[in-house]
Amino acid sequence: MHASLVSPSPWVTRFAPLIAAGGEVLDFACGGGRHARWLAQRGFRVEAVDRDGVALELLQGVPHVRTRHADLEQGAWPYGGRRFDAVVVTNYLYRPRLPLLFELLVPGGVLIYETFMLGNERFGKPSNPDFLLAPGEMLQRLAEGWNVVAFEQGEVREPRPAMVQRVCAIKGSGQAGVLP
Repeated sequence: MHASLVSPSPWVTRFAPLIAAGGEVLDFACGGGRHARWLAQRGFRVEAVDRDGVALELLQGVPHVRTRHADLEQGAWPYGGRRFDAVVVTNYLYRPRLPLLFELLVPGGVLIYETFMLGNERFGKPSNPDFLLAPGEMLQRLAEGWNVVAFEQGEVREPRPAMVQRVCAIKGSGQAGVLP
């Protein structure tokens, strides 16, 4: 299995120390659960959600991880009224639900988001602009009520060549977190 499918993203591991110790984390569109496993091993309580029930089965019995099978794009929003200390999203984008996703964080909660951006089509999939962030798009979406701790965008070579955009932001905080 390719290392990028089992090893956590360096972006996630870099900013996870900003999450409240023992906090509750949502691994949104978790896929095979590489981040859910890694976060749970560090003492966080993790809810891993995805529409792929087979992938979620791989997380059954992992200590401190509970799973939720849900279609994150259609039907009722599965998280009405819920709040988390952190939300982690990698390699996933569905713009219509971003406002609801951002509402899931408690004040002081940490958003760690990393996905593909325009220009990735030259490297392969995803290539549909519906699934590619525009330059600076996450910064624009987080302009009000967020403290952006770190932001990066551009071409990467690892784990494979791609165009990505990454952000770590704290909700409703007037202070920056200490950069790990």
